[in-house]
Amino acid sequence: MSGGIGTFIPLILMFVLFYFLLIRPQQKRQKSVQQMQSSLSKGDKIVTIGGLHGIIDSIDESKVVIKCGDGSRLTYDRNSVREVVESAKEAQV
Repeated sequence: MSGGIGTFIPLILMFVLFYFLLIRPQQKRQKSVQQMQSSLSKGDKIVTIGGLHGIIDSIDESKVVIKCGDGSRLTYDRNSVREVVESAKEAQV
């Protein structure tokens, strides 16, 4: 019986190691991305997943309208925003 438990200990240790090295950091990244996307506001300078740089012109629950450098406005899904380069709140201060 003790031989059976002894064979499961390395397997359990490997699972715990995977959890702390792979799964948990990925969950933290997803949580921070969701928090960033939920806090988007008009005037934020952003970069999309495709690499488009622009300023948020308007925003609703699922879509964001981005004003590009040439003045054109493009509509994207809110989830396509990769990062906020400069927040509108920071620019005002």
